[in-house]
Amino acid sequence: MLIRPAVRPTGSTPDSDGRLRQAPGAAREDTLRQLVVQVRDRVVADVRLQGDVADHEAIRRKIAEVYGELVRTSNLVLGRNDREQLFERVVAEILGYGPLDPFLRDDTVTEIMVNGPERIYIERGGKIERTPYSFDDAAHLMRIIERIVAPLGRRIDESSPMVDARLPDGSRVNAIIPPLSLVGPVLTVRKFARVPLGVEELIKLGSCTAELMEFLKACVHARLNIVVSGGTGSGKTTLLNVLSSFIPGDERIITIEDAAELQLRQEHVITLESRPPNLEGRGQITIRQLVINALRMRPDRIIVGEVRGGEALDMLQAMNTGHDGSLTTAHANSARDALRRIETMVLMAGMDLPLRAIREQVASAIDLVVHMQRLRDGSRKVVQVAEITGMEGDTILMQDIFIFEETGMRDGKVLGELRPTGLRPKFSEKLQQAGFALGAELFGYGRRR
Repeated sequence: MLIRPAVRPTGSTPDSDGRLRQAPGAAREDTLRQLVVQVRDRVVADVRLQGDVADHEAIRRKIAEVYGELVRTSNLVLGRNDREQLFERVVAEILGYGPLDPFLRDDTVTEIMVNGPERIYIERGGKIERTPYSFDDAAHLMRIIERIVAPLGRRIDESSPMVDARLPDGSRVNAIIPPLSLVGPVLTVRKFARVPLGVEELIKLGSCTAELMEFLKACVHARLNIVVSGGTGSGKTTLLNVLSSFIPGDERIITIEDAAELQLRQEHVITLESRPPNLEGRGQITIRQLVINALRMRPDRIIVGEVRGGEALDMLQAMNTGHDGSLTTAHANSARDALRRIETMVLMAGMDLPLRAIREQVASAIDLVVHMQRLRDGSRKVVQVAEITGMEGDTILMQDIFIFEETGMRDGKVLGELRPTGLRPKFSEKLQQAGFALGAELFGYGRRR
């Protein structure tokens, strides 16, 4: 099978030997894409006939055989590097995730967004950019989505047009297809670092300060209940990972998530993951059910990846009944807004509780809210650390311990500093009992403004 003459790149002419030289830009990409499609179709057809679908090594050998044949018989001249890269692209098309593979391997890419078959965007360094890659058509994109979700026992079709899944490397995947999406299948991949960021990396990136990390380490050791709040992509899970690294190694930790993202290094860790309903609509296990079950598993610490609904009530009750030192995240625009969101989520539990009773639960259960924000230059920073100090009437009282003060912009970067407010937290005695005698200067005493 030869590449059809119709795909000759516009504006390029064959040499005297009839071979096409480097085709410019998009035209050459079309030529290469057609070669990829031809190899894919040949290999898939042959593998189906041989019934050898499970043997990846055999498939890779078949790809090399067909690929070599088509390159030799085509009029396309490729350098050695181009030839090897194109071969890996063919392998990715058949055994991997097609056009997404190079971005999944690129550690600088943090998010992949596919808006229909023709538009692939990535986030790199906090900035979104469109890539020159695309899928052949909607059917091609659907094959890749199905390849992602099928091994996980998930399905996606018109009767179930949304799905959350997780790649083997831990990357989180969300897909939504027509009729819900009007632009064709939409795929979003949230990538996570192969080696999770630690304290030093966060300080180096400017996400926090050494003083704040010293303070938060003391808070985790002193078994304070901490909520990490922030918007989508603000770095909540990354910070939660770092906070969890401060938990002593001799404690029994239970993590509960929709899609397992936390990467704890302690030995005694039990990871629980919720389960969607099966094809018949049965068998769903919710975060709330897992929180309730975790209380029967003799946990020293409970870490809920994110509270989104009625499980907030069970989490608060756990914090108020001896399971202190718990950690969780919540979507919110500020530390104060995080408490309002938790109030709303408690109401979603279906319990007919008065608002004051809910706020008393929140005020007595949560000790600290650490708020993260993605700033307009794409950087992710801790911008507020607030202590819950109690109730006054129907109002939950809070005081800021650290606050980010922005001072301007330079070379596209937000300037500013995370400063202590000069207020010593009321739980300082707990920190001392845990063996952390934090100096007054950490909280801003005697510091020049």
